[in-house]
Amino acid sequence: MTNEFEIAWITDSTASLPEDFVKEHHVYVVPLSIVFGEESYLEGIDITEENFYPKLAASKVLPKTSQPAIGEFIELYKKLKKKYKHAIAIHASSALTGTYQSSVTSSGMVGYNVEVIDSKIGSYPLGKMIEIGVEMFKQGKTYYEIVAHLRALPAKARLIMAPGSLEQLHKGGRLSTTQVILGSLIKLKLIVQFDDGKVVLFDKVRTERKVKERLFEIFSEASHCIKEVSVIHGNVKETAEEWCRDLQDRFPHISVKTTIFSPVPGVHTGQGTIGLAWVSE
Repeated sequence: MTNEFEIAWITDSTASLPEDFVKEHHVYVVPLSIVFGEESYLEGIDITEENFYPKLAASKVLPKTSQPAIGEFIELYKKLKKKYKHAIAIHASSALTGTYQSSVTSSGMVGYNVEVIDSKIGSYPLGKMIEIGVEMFKQGKTYYEIVAHLRALPAKARLIMAPGSLEQLHKGGRLSTTQVILGSLIKLKLIVQFDDGKVVLFDKVRTERKVKERLFEIFSEASHCIKEVSVIHGNVKETAEEWCRDLQDRFPHISVKTTIFSPVPGVHTGQGTIGLAWVSE
């Protein structure tokens, strides 16, 4: 029988893990922040998806995002060190946020041997990595077996999407000026993906329908080694649910769900973002 206090699980708020899962498995979620002018909000605590997107639409200036203060990690790891034998932390891509590095640095300062993993991605795939680790622990896998498996997962994770706002991706340094101008001038829909932790241009298509066709085509090529896929979206629930139904019809052997982008990635991708995300077996 496993001891629930053998491994502490740590992630950040961009993982979009369900609240009941977090509570049941004692997952420690460190929040990032969204800054609207002079006001700062902790993701998942002071601001949720439900009130973030209307606020984003009404804002005249692009909000900023901020990683957790290193002191938050230090205090957390001091507490966990007294309670758990081991700790595994999985964070959003280190190419996009300093959260991973703060986690590494603070664990060293506290003298707590935390296995910190750079997911090289975010959103649904990040949360899925935590879920896979928890499930392995429940199955009786050792700490070292779990760590070895989790360290291989970033290379198997995929998130590919059509951003709702090219301007926000550009302002956030995710797309070049040339790419944004090109997309805007000829009304192209740009498809981007995570590549070794960075968001890069993947393809250009003409219409919303072509976006769906292209993403479904990409998913189909990988579907033989996928058990679950999520339609990720920036506050376009009806479109996401339509994609879900179509995916389930085409791939009845695969579990399909939706994940709304949490506020921090939502700042950069914008309302209207739609895409697919999965972690291959």
